[in-house]
Amino acid sequence: MEHRGIQNCNHDEFDYVIKEHWKDVWNYSFIISKDTHLSDDITQDVFIKAFKNWHSFRNESSVKTWLLKITRNTALNHLKSSYFKRISLVSFFRDDKEYLSAEQEFFNKEEVDEIWNIVLNLPKKYREILILDAKYELSYDEMAETLGVSIGTVKSRLHRARARISKILEEDKRYEQ
Repeated sequence: MEHRGIQNCNHDEFDYVIKEHWKDVWNYSFIISKDTHLSDDITQDVFIKAFKNWHSFRNESSVKTWLLKITRNTALNHLKSSYFKRISLVSFFRDDKEYLSAEQEFFNKEEVDEIWNIVLNLPKKYREILILDAKYELSYDEMAETLGVSIGTVKSRLHRARARISKILEEDKRYEQ
């Protein structure tokens, strides 16, 4: 899909971009802010900025990568603002498997919640890199562009983030025994 400047922006084309990427933008803003209401505001701001700056999209990256970069910058700006006071934690994984018993669903949800709690409590630089990798399946190049860091930094952060998760999970298992 060709992307034109705002003066030539096809509203149907932009509506498609919104529908296609709304959930990803909202989820990424939540990962950064840990606040559902703030994520709503950030997501709206991201698409307003994207619409206003449509002409600046140069097809050097995917629309998704461009939007996630705008999301990151917008979320960080919101977090820096003085009104940001509250933080909430919400699990955004749902177990949609049809044939699991209620007990299996409960334990699966508990396990997913535990891992997400660990991820969401990591330092921001590790939390972000894991989400971009696991949730959004971005390449190293795309993650580097989104975060504004080198590919080496992406690889290093991803390795360290995974090591921290593994260490915490191992400590939890030893504690439970």
